[in-house]
Amino acid sequence: MKHIKYIFILLIAVTFNSCSVYNFTGTGKIDAKTFQVNFFQNNADLIEPGIDRTFTLALQDIIQNQTNLNLVKSGADLTYEGEIVDYRISPMTATADQKAAQNRLKIRVNVRFTNKNKETDNFEKPFEFYYDYPATQQLVGSTLNSALKDIFERITQDIFNESLAKW
Repeated sequence: MKHIKYIFILLIAVTFNSCSVYNFTGTGKIDAKTFQVNFFQNNADLIEPGIDRTFTLALQDIIQNQTNLNLVKSGADLTYEGEIVDYRISPMTATADQKAAQNRLKIRVNVRFTNKNKETDNFEKPFEFYYDYPATQQLVGSTLNSALKDIFERITQDIFNESLAKW
């Protein structure tokens, strides 16, 4: 019985010790306390009002929800900045009478990530994703909101993985 007690204590100690190296978001140990997300200007040829603000907030939200970093307005350890460089709607599949059966919204965002504490982590690269929808639907209202939600969830997760999770 005495040995079981020591084994149990050892098991708990190992479990809690390993949590400091890995967490459920996969980030491991982050050598930073603060982050900032600068406004992502919409520089695409086709302008959809409001997506710049929506994207900026989505990126802030994912970092706040998946880390314990504090959001600041300036002087952060980690800085995310960039611009929306492409917002494109194109036909994907056609019917027998040469009409579009499905359209695709594709958004590309150029991101510059700066880590003040570890410059080897810095990068600049594009991230993009798409949303397919029936050509019979207009890309407005709930269809547009659903498309932006899906696209921005994927892009922000990819940015998070590249900058903090190292996947």
